[in-house]
This record gives sequence, structure tokens and C-alpha cells, in this order.
Amino acid sequence: MPAIPVIAVFDIGKTNKKLLLFDEQYQLAWERSDRLAETVDEDGMPCEDLQLLEQWLRDAGKEVLQHRDFDIRAINFAAYGASFVYLNEHGEPNAPLYNYLKPYPPQLLEQFYNTYGGIEAFAVATASPALGSLNSGLQLYRIKQEQERLFAHTLYALHLPQFASFVFTGEACTDITSIGCHTGLWDFKADKYHPWVKAEAWTNKLPLIQPADTTFPLFGYRTTIKVGIGLHDSSAALIPYLLNFKEPFLLLSTGTWCITLNPFNQQPLTYSELRQDCLCYLSYKEQQVKASRLFAGNEHEQETARIAAHFGVAPNFYESVQYDAHHFANILPRKKDLQQKGQGLKDSGFGHRVLDAFANPSHAYHQLIWDMAQQQYAATMLVSVGGQERRLFVDGGFSKNEVYMHALAAVFTGWEVFAAAMPQATALGAALVLHEKWNKTALPQNLIQLKRYHAPAEMVTTG
Repeated sequence: MPAIPVIAVFDIGKTNKKLLLFDEQYQLAWERSDRLAETVDEDGMPCEDLQLLEQWLRDAGKEVLQHRDFDIRAINFAAYGASFVYLNEHGEPNAPLYNYLKPYPPQLLEQFYNTYGGIEAFAVATASPALGSLNSGLQLYRIKQEQERLFAHTLYALHLPQFASFVFTGEACTDITSIGCHTGLWDFKADKYHPWVKAEAWTNKLPLIQPADTTFPLFGYRTTIKVGIGLHDSSAALIPYLLNFKEPFLLLSTGTWCITLNPFNQQPLTYSELRQDCLCYLSYKEQQVKASRLFAGNEHEQETARIAAHFGVAPNFYESVQYDAHHFANILPRKKDLQQKGQGLKDSGFGHRVLDAFANPSHAYHQLIWDMAQQQYAATMLVSVGGQERRLFVDGGFSKNEVYMHALAAVFTGWEVFAAAMPQATALGAALVLHEKWNKTALPQNLIQLKRYHAPAEMVTTG
């Protein structure tokens, strides 16, 4: 039996490291998943063990390259962002992969913003809320200020997806999706690096920006295998939607963070939007993607625990709660102080409710979801262009929640609201961007499974 032509994708998350093989129809043909132990940096802060990660990349790659059932035609990468690998003159990492959650020195932060125009002007120019180390460009500034030796011996600074590619190709490059994701590096209006990058002498240490579909030969192996340069994971997950749907849409990616992505909003980001936790990404085609964020998954976790404790039920009671339109028809109104403009974004309002007002945990849970849906509407509409998109795709954990999806359908009046199912969306996006480099078949049209939700007539909307 002939070997199956496939593309291999390394999907590198903070917790799970995956290697997936997709066939020519982008069906999953093989998968390996591992968890790697962390290490600590020189300050004792937990961080990715870069040496262990590099060894895992090599071992997993060798495993599939020697697999007789598969013919590897291409390789690509998707990884979490906001983390730099510093390569010395010999192409070897010469520092830890510093954790993007590492506290940033307040005095250094103040010095940076005072030097480069102030926090408001800088945040608007770079579409980057002030997030400390999560603004990966500020990690570079910190290296320059605090570690002169490391700065002097850094030939290249690579975001993690590009380092993974470097392991297999020996080619150093920069990817626009990693640069354009709340890094503080990119001036969105000027469409180039912010002037501070040159002023702090980092320009020559950031390799040439390459198109997302760039490939290089596999180092030391058959040159017929095409190796991509890697993508930021959030941008990769958007690619299947961009390829399958041409009419304007919004994508709501749900989980601990619920992030609304609008690749059709080219309006400049305002400071008002930034203050409400909006930002911009750059897509794999170097186009702006405006986004809003809610820490909704965290609220869901906290409030379901409160409901469970009040009613004396299991913490995961909500998993068996059935959607009941009657509960929504008798929903409690929001408090007036939470109905003011902008007030609902950081607080859905449910945390202020007295649980004795509810007959049972199901009733309380429907109220929680209704309050969260209204909060999500407010956040999502921040990045909508006057509601002209009229189509909302919801993926991630909440897309499987019938109560949540019915609430969204009621709140988004006049919209088409879909739960979208697409296993391994991040890895699939990284595979699809190289389609023309390895796959001679047409792109399949059924990669995303959609289920539309309609709001019952008795559900009164406030959106």
C-alpha cells in the first residue's frame, strides 16, 4: 500500500505540544501529543524548557519522517506568541524562553513609555494594550536595558513559531502574524516597525519579514520537503474561516478568554477601544484584524462554583443543564447601574445577584448565561462595523453549550449565529496556508461544521 501524502504540523501550546499529520483532504491522519516539564529562568520564574522543547521537535519530527505509512510533503508550525528565542552567533539559544507572565519592572515600564510618546499614543500606534511582558517587544527593551551581554551576543531574536521552523531549516526569519499581535513592535498606521525598534538597535536582530506561505528546504534531508516559517496560533485558527467564507463575518473564539475577531474592520483602533480591552492583530495576509476580549470563561468558572455551593450540587452541575426557553422568558433585568454605556464589559452583573431569587440551579445558570451573553454582545459590537457583518461564528468550549448558544442567538437580533466545529483549528490553519506548496487537490469546502441557532419568539432581546 503506497504511503499517504501528508503535511505535518507542530502545534506548540503552553501546556500541550502536538504533532499532527493531515492528508490531502485535510483529515487528521495521525497525532502525537506530549506535555513537557518546565524549568525556571535566572530569577526563579517558571518558563518553557527550551532545550527540552528543541529535543522534542527533533524527536517527533524524526518519528514521522521515518514512518512508512506517510509521505511527508510539507511541515509547518503554530505556537503561542509573546515569547522570544535569542540566538547567538552560532545559531544557538543563549537565554531562557522568558515567560510572558513574568512581572515587568514598573520603573522600566515608565521609562519606556515616557521615552516613546506616552502610554496612550504608543498603545494606539501599535494597537497594543499595556500588558507588560505580554507585549513581547517590551521584553526586547528589557534585554537591552538590563542584560547588555545577552543583547551584544544576540544575532537574531525569533518568536517561538519561527524558532521551531529554524530548528528544521537553519533559516532565520520573521512572520507578520507574530509581530502584529500586541507586541508593541508594529506601527499599524505607518505599516512598519515602530521607531523605537530602530532607536534601541533591534532592527538588525529581527530577521527579514517573510510572506506566510514562504518555505525552505528541510535542513540535512530531502529537499522536496517544504518547511514553512510558522504562525502565531490565534492567527492560524482564523485561516480556515477566511478561506471558506468571503462575506463579512465575526469569529467568537471562546474559552478562558472569549475573543471576537473581525478581519473586515480596517478602522484605526481608538484609545477608547483599547481601554475596553480591544486590540488588533495582523492576519497571514498582513491585513488588520480588530479584536475584543472578555475574561468570560473565568467568570463562568467562578459563578458556577458560587451557584453550586448555594444549591448544594456538584461543581460541574451545568454540564447536565438542559436549555429551557421558559427560564429565558422569565429572566431578571439588569441593574440600572450596569446598564450605563461601557459598564457591562468588565462585569456581566451576575456576581451582584442574590441567588435566593432563583428556584433552582438551572434557573440561576440560565440567568448567568443570559447576563454573559449581553456582556458578550457589548464586547463584540465594539469591533463590528455598524453591525454590517450580520454573521457570527462561535468556536471553542462555549460553542458546545446549548444554553449559551441560544442566549447569543436571542441577543444578536437579526444575525445568523452559528456554532462552528472544526477540530484542531490552529494546526489546520497552519496546514492550509501552505496548500499550494504541497497539495494539488482543490481546497475542501466542508472543513467547518456549522449549526445555526434561532431565538424563540418568547425570548425578549436587549441587544
